[in-house]
Amino acid sequence: MNATKLSLLALSGVLAVSCTTTRNYAIDAKSGTNTQGTVKFVQTGKTVKMDLNVYKLTPGIHAVHIHEKGDCSAADASSAGGHWNPTSHQHGRWGTGEFHIGDIGNLNADQDGTARKVFSTDKWCIGCKDESKNILGKTLIIHAKEDDFHTQPTGNAGGRVGCVEIK
Repeated sequence: MNATKLSLLALSGVLAVSCTTTRNYAIDAKSGTNTQGTVKFVQTGKTVKMDLNVYKLTPGIHAVHIHEKGDCSAADASSAGGHWNPTSHQHGRWGTGEFHIGDIGNLNADQDGTARKVFSTDKWCIGCKDESKNILGKTLIIHAKEDDFHTQPTGNAGGRVGCVEIK
């Protein structure tokens, strides 16, 4: 094989390895709240990283879940459906026992109502053909209350105060 072909093969290998997909979204306030913020999803290789920044929350702990339908049209975000659960598991804490693929956990809003959560997983993908992993067409929901990780099927997380359609 000549040097030009080797260089092209090496370059194509570098491009394939370094492929990154990024999606940025603004949070829609729901249920009469003023919730604001952004979420960014970045896929590098087989890992998706979520960087969630939320403002104007009620101080305290709030559950964060991915829900099954990519629809934030209802005033209370009920149009997003239930938790995304392609594996048909019980609701729970991510990484321990059974949990929904959409069970992200909690974030803690400080006294100013500001919170951040960074989360990475290889159980999600952005736009892949595996519907049990693909987050496109789903919603990210921020709840009014803390996820207790026990109550089925929602974790007793309360109303929906923020919504993002993941497109």
